[in-house]
Amino acid sequence: MFERFVAIGDSTTEGLDDPDGSGGYRGWANRLAESIAAAGSGRLLYANLAVRGRIAAQVRAEQLPAALALRPDLASVGAGLNDVLRPSFDVELVVVHVEEMLSALAAAGATVLTFTMPDPGSVMPLARPLRPRLVALNEALRGAARRTGALIVDLGDVPVAGDPRLWSQDRLHPSSAGHARIAAAFAQALQLPGSDGSWADPLPPLERRRPREVVMAEVSWAGMHLLPWVARRARGRSSGDGRLAKRAELAPFP
Repeated sequence: MFERFVAIGDSTTEGLDDPDGSGGYRGWANRLAESIAAAGSGRLLYANLAVRGRIAAQVRAEQLPAALALRPDLASVGAGLNDVLRPSFDVELVVVHVEEMLSALAAAGATVLTFTMPDPGSVMPLARPLRPRLVALNEALRGAARRTGALIVDLGDVPVAGDPRLWSQDRLHPSSAGHARIAAAFAQALQLPGSDGSWADPLPPLERRRPREVVMAEVSWAGMHLLPWVARRARGRSSGDGRLAKRAELAPFP
C-alpha cells in the first residue's frame, strides 16, 4: 500500500468547492487520502501542493520540484483547465508541461494519477464554444498517460461527470458530491479494497426547466461568478494570487 501521496495541480485538486467545515476545502485528493489511509491501517503521509488559478506551466515550475523532493510513491497531476479558459490556449504546449510532470514523477518511482475534464457545456451553456478546446486537451491527456504509464480517470468519457448536480454554484468546480465521485474513481483505478464502478452510475433524470427559469439562472450565475472572473482577468489577477499550498509538507493523514 502507498505511504507517501503528493497531489499537485489547480483548484480542483486543491478542493474547491468541497467545504471541510473549518473554513477550508476538503476535495477529492483529501478524500482519496482518507481511503488510502483506511486501506493501509492509517499509515499514510500526504501533501497537497495544488493552488487555485494555476495554469499547467505554473504547476510544472512551482509545484513539480517540490513534489519530487518529497519522494512520493503515489502522485497526482491535475492541470490544463485554466489554460483552456485563456485566449492564448495552445493544447500542444499545455500537454508538454503535463507530460513532463507525469514522466518526471513516474521516473522518480511514483504511481502517477491524472484525469480528463468533462464537457463544460452541460453545466455552463456559455462555455459551449470551449468544447473543441476541451476535446483536444482530453485526447492529448490520454496520449500523455499512455506514453508515461500514468493511470487516468477519464471523466471526459463518463456522462454523469457533466451532471450539473455534481458541480458547485460557480460551475467551474465540483460540488462535495462531485469530489466524492472523483475520489471514488481514483480509488477504483488504484484497486483499493471496497472500490467499484458505482461512481460512474447516472443520477435520476433531471426535471425539465422552463425557459424563463433557465434564463434567470444564467443571469444570476453571470452576476455572481462570470463578471467577477472577467474583472480579475482584465486586471491581470488570479484567484490564486498570494495563496500557498494547503499541505506543503508530507504529514500523517488524517
